[in-house]
Amino acid sequence: MHNSSISFQVLPKTKNDMELIRIVDEVIRMIKKSGVNYMVGPMETTMEGKLETLFEIVKKAQYLCIKSGAKNVFTNVKIIYNPKGVMTIEEKTKKHRR
Repeated sequence: MHNSSISFQVLPKTKNDMELIRIVDEVIRMIKKSGVNYMVGPMETTMEGKLETLFEIVKKAQYLCIKSGAKNVFTNVKIIYNPKGVMTIEEKTKKHRR
């Protein structure tokens, strides 16, 4: 059971769009390696799991953006938390897929 769902968008400050995409791709690779269930969207990535685990991933994303060459990073975060469990990504999106 997952007690949290976090959607977040990193916006690393870079010289150009290609650098921004490269850094965002690195963040997505880090999320994939974390083992949490996630879905990449066109504007943000949504993850589900334990709140502490997801917070740690968001924190690591900040450091990874800087390590990867961004001057700074602006991050938008949305959090759903319920100790008894939250709806899964699949439950929220299944009826809207083609």
